[in-house]
Amino acid sequence: MTMENFFKIRAEKQDHIVKAGFMVFGKQGYRKASIADIAKAAGTTKGMITYYFGSKKTLYMYLIELCQTSLLQSVREQLGSGVTDFFERFKTITNLQLDALRKYPGLLGFANSAYYETDPEVVDDVKEIFADGDSLFDRLLLEGIDLSGFKPGFDPGLICKFILWAGEGFAEELFEKTAEDRIEAIAADFLKCLDIMRRTFHN
Repeated sequence: MTMENFFKIRAEKQDHIVKAGFMVFGKQGYRKASIADIAKAAGTTKGMITYYFGSKKTLYMYLIELCQTSLLQSVREQLGSGVTDFFERFKTITNLQLDALRKYPGLLGFANSAYYETDPEVVDDVKEIFADGDSLFDRLLLEGIDLSGFKPGFDPGLICKFILWAGEGFAEELFEKTAEDRIEAIAADFLKCLDIMRRTFHN
């Protein structure tokens, strides 16, 4: 993707376009969403969006990659501080996800829509990006983890798998269509569950 002109404009204006793209694609899906709708939501013109991105698909794929790269970059930065405790690392990543959702209110709806997108123009590319991101996310979560603190009698590898399954359930609940108004409550419950699991399985 070549979007040099987009990256030359003010960060605030970029942010407006990104938020508008998340919101419009999230509500309408790839096929029904239009450049005109996104431009209107961003407070700019259809011609300018086309000038920056060239096509609707280029904008859509940029937003998909932004979902992945921005979070993974934040995870790398935070874990670089030496968070080796499994539960603390999981909580750190959960809070980073929440920060991203707070910064881009339409991100959750967009991610949900993109995950189930079936339009043949983008579906294969979207699946590939999500698969690569999930694989890298799992490696970042488990790489360098200290498993020495688990209580005797518990298999650390199995407990990690159990907690990852719980995390998948947390993600599925966030992906529900009614979840946007309940993000903070859902996340608070999940963090409480992590604390319960820590007291149960960890010294």
